[in-house]
Amino acid sequence: MRDNNKSEIGARALGKNIRVSAIKIRRITDRIRGCSYGEALVLPESMPYKTCYLISQLIFSAAANAKTNFGLEKSDLFISEARVENSTYLKRFRPRAQGRGYPIKKPTRKVTIKSNSNSAGEIER
Repeated sequence: MRDNNKSEIGARALGKNIRVSAIKIRRITDRIRGCSYGEALVLPESMPYKTCYLISQLIFSAAANAKTNFGLEKSDLFISEARVENSTYLKRFRPRAQGRGYPIKKPTRKVTIKSNSNSAGEIER
């Protein structure tokens, strides 16, 4: 059960139907989890992966949501949660012998970046 006594101030950004494997996204999200906002922006830029751009856009979006919805300063934010989950499958069919069709499932991912204020308390890495 969740502890409802904690007052958690923060915002999140959600990326849906991202067509990248979970391992490739998790190697980036594991590095930025628990980092400050400024550090979380610099880390993906120095990594040579294609998905770094997607993650940095989600970090920008989470910070903009925190500023717009809660009035928090970007310098006080840190990444409290970076989660990668399975999402729906893109269903395609490949032609096979004797006029049959063979289903192909192309998996997609859902990425959640949650940013909280330092005044709410920082988590351990």
